[in-house]
Amino acid sequence: MIELLFRASRALICAALLAPLSAVASEEGPQRPIVIGHRGAGGYVPEHTLESYALAIELGADFIEPDLVSTKDGVLIARHEPNIIATTNVKSLPQFAGRKRKAVVDGVEQEGYFVSDFTWSEIKQIGAVQAFSERDPDFNGRFHIPSFDEIIELAKRKSRDEGRVIGVYPETKHPTYHQMINLPLEDRLLAVLTRHGWNHHSAPVFIQSFEQANLKYLRKKTTVRLIQLIDANDVNPDGSLDFTPPYDRPYDWAVAGRQGKFADLLKPAGLAEVRTYADGVGPWKTYLISSVCIQIVNNACADANGDGSVNEADRKLLPPTSVVADAHAAGLLVHPYTFRNEQRRLASDYKGVPVNEYLTFYKLGVDGLFSDFADTAVTARSLWALKTDPDAAKCLVKGLSGHDQACRGLRWLNAN
Repeated sequence: MIELLFRASRALICAALLAPLSAVASEEGPQRPIVIGHRGAGGYVPEHTLESYALAIELGADFIEPDLVSTKDGVLIARHEPNIIATTNVKSLPQFAGRKRKAVVDGVEQEGYFVSDFTWSEIKQIGAVQAFSERDPDFNGRFHIPSFDEIIELAKRKSRDEGRVIGVYPETKHPTYHQMINLPLEDRLLAVLTRHGWNHHSAPVFIQSFEQANLKYLRKKTTVRLIQLIDANDVNPDGSLDFTPPYDRPYDWAVAGRQGKFADLLKPAGLAEVRTYADGVGPWKTYLISSVCIQIVNNACADANGDGSVNEADRKLLPPTSVVADAHAAGLLVHPYTFRNEQRRLASDYKGVPVNEYLTFYKLGVDGLFSDFADTAVTARSLWALKTDPDAAKCLVKGLSGHDQACRGLRWLNAN
């Protein structure tokens, strides 16, 4: 009987997924924090590949996040930057030896290989590599760069396989730069969403950007949910934020001559402005909880724990800011970034346990978060449910056999 109930439930979910998504997506959004697979599952395999996205889904992510840039022939592909020298094996491919050059991106000159110099057919010849030196390089060159179309197709296919909705959370990377090279991203992105039936408010889609003008443009063209990203350059020893350009303000502000800092968008007046064109904010997590150096020597952090290096483990947390409460008061979602498992990235308060960081932010009331390690984020979310919801333990144990509409086994805790 339990197996029959499970099959029936799964069949109903899959049927709903094949129907228009407005029938299954809530106007109010998820009722628990969403886990966004940041660039897929970049903590384990090369980021922004179909394999990385599929692994993030396997690990429990609700959304997968492709950063979008444009090829020479206008195809949107998933790369963190227009310059792919650090995230692919392009520099080792003899057929592209002549493509290396210099270009200015957001006011900063770079040297490398730029996606806008390649056609989509050429991009398919290039393999992705691990972007972080401390992570496993064994998959370098094995997986290739996908188009946005392929990513949506994957999300839909995996939704049917998993019996739950998998969404996409694309970022328009360097939109002003793309406009300057006559490859604007916005209408191309909307065309892809329209082609797949996902250009509407209740689609499992968020569009994000560090710039503001393109989000305002998108708001006039679509009802898809929009997120204003908030950046900074670094954290000072005293916990204040460093706003060294070009990470001081949205680049479209710099081009337009608008003064101010990213931080201004998280003040009450800034949040009210964001609410006129977006549905939420995606702040660097330090805006929510910053950290101060345990020991400061010559105005710099010192190796407080004696492990021979200076990193986040040599810092301690400051009290939370009011950003989450202020954003919620303005009617905005809050999706901070980026959560990672490596010890050097964890403040001393977390005692080297990544789950503790997630629990701290779930307690703060975030509506979702970006993680390189979706499995850790999902595990922490289950623990948070068990800590805070008296029905969670009952549902975890009884699952479908409890005949309780509020309970769907682990899916009640970890999936939609």
